[in-house]
Amino acid sequence: MVTKTKYHHGDLRKSLVSTATDMVTEGGIEGLSFRKLAERIGVSRTAAYHHFTDKNDLLCAIAEQGFEQWHKRVSEIFSQVNLSNENKYRNFVHAYIAFATQNPSLYELMFGRVIWKENNSTETLKKIAYASFNYQVEMTKLWQEQGIMIQDENSLRLAQVTWATLHGIARLVIDGIYAQANQIDEMCECAVNVFLAGSQKKQSDTKA
Repeated sequence: MVTKTKYHHGDLRKSLVSTATDMVTEGGIEGLSFRKLAERIGVSRTAAYHHFTDKNDLLCAIAEQGFEQWHKRVSEIFSQVNLSNENKYRNFVHAYIAFATQNPSLYELMFGRVIWKENNSTETLKKIAYASFNYQVEMTKLWQEQGIMIQDENSLRLAQVTWATLHGIARLVIDGIYAQANQIDEMCECAVNVFLAGSQKKQSDTKA
C-alpha cells in the first residue's frame, strides 16, 4: 500500500516537476508516466492531474525547468568579473556542450522533436525558450560591440549560426558519434577559434 503524502498546492507542482525530471534523466521520456510519478512521490494520479492536463503538459514543464537551469548557468558565466570577454565566450561554449551532454534527455525536451516538431509546446514554454534565445542574441550584440565577434554580421543570424554549431556538436556527442573527452574539448576550442577568428581577421584587415 502506497502512503499518500500531503503537499501544499505549489509544493506539489514543484515536486512533480522535479521528480519527473529525475525520472526522465534516469529512464528517458518513455519511462515517465503519471502512475509511476504519483507512486514515486506518494500521491494519487488525480492529484497530479490537478496540475498537468496530460503528459505533454508535464514534459513542457520539465523543459521550462531546463531553460531556467541553463539561463542561470550562463548568467553566472557572464557575471564573472575576473574573466576576459574572450574567456567568458570560451566558457559559454564549453558550458553549453557540457549542459547538453550531461543532461541528454532534458536537452532533448528543450530542443528536440518530442515537443517542437509536433507543435506541442505550451505558451509558457514558448515564452521561456524564446527569452533564452533572445538573451543569446543580446549577448551576441554585446560581443560584437566588444570586438569579440565580427561586427558587420547581423546579430540575429550570427546568434543562430552560433547556436546551430553548438547544437550540432551536442547532438554528435549525445548520439555517440563522438565520445572521447579530448575530442569534445577540441571541437569546443575549434568552435571558439572559428567564431573569434572572424573578428580578429576583420580587425587585422582594418589596420592594414
